[in-house]
Amino acid sequence: MSTTASTPTPLRPASTGALSPARTLATAARVLRQLRHDPRTIALMLLVPCVMLFLLRYVFDGSPRTFDTIGASLLGIFPLITMFLVTSIATLRERTSGTLERLLALPLGKGDLIAGYALAFGALAIVQSALATGLALWFLDLDVTGSPWLLLLVALLDALLGTALGLFVSAFAASEFQAVQFMPAVIFPQLLLCGLFTPRDAMHPALEALSDVLPMSYAVDGMNEVLQHSDMTAAFVRDALIVAGCALLVLCLGAATLRRRTV
Repeated sequence: MSTTASTPTPLRPASTGALSPARTLATAARVLRQLRHDPRTIALMLLVPCVMLFLLRYVFDGSPRTFDTIGASLLGIFPLITMFLVTSIATLRERTSGTLERLLALPLGKGDLIAGYALAFGALAIVQSALATGLALWFLDLDVTGSPWLLLLVALLDALLGTALGLFVSAFAASEFQAVQFMPAVIFPQLLLCGLFTPRDAMHPALEALSDVLPMSYAVDGMNEVLQHSDMTAAFVRDALIVAGCALLVLCLGAATLRRRTV
């Protein structure tokens, strides 16, 4: 009587299920260790917003009130842009180098990976926002009516939104050059329609309606609330919640669209 040897079944990664705090923290720690050996990236994230605010202050040296008017808005926009660029390129580099494929072969879910990246870059966003806010308020004499802590909160939410957008668009780029090209498509329209250059209600009705669904519009509105009101207003709470909700939504979309490798 002959027996047929069964073919061993290849081992597959165990199902990860829900988000795991341990896996998320391990991913965040790995990303931070990598960034520690990349001083140019750290300088881009932490120093560029400060340098831009410093230049802006002295561009309007003869008109300090103009700096007060737009400085608060740009305090949130600059971190959003830098975090978008750095996060999209760093995530794409992980995929093109094969690191992402190896990580997802382990018991590590896409949600753990995205949450770990968001946590790591979010920690840097806190430092970035604190540096930019401190520079604007105490060295560049940005005059705001509201609490500096509320200004810091909106700047941090903007940086987290930039992180989320960067993670999301990296799934659709095949190279670092393409990742950079997403900036004119994703960031520039929001920059033009957010109300920084002209009030949104003065725009063409179609553009005003479009600006109502773009998160940067609410980031600028939130900064303006802090600029003009001494207390936390209902409008500020609404704007902050919308920016935070958009960041969370985009992170979920990023986890859903994350690919193992670039084709």
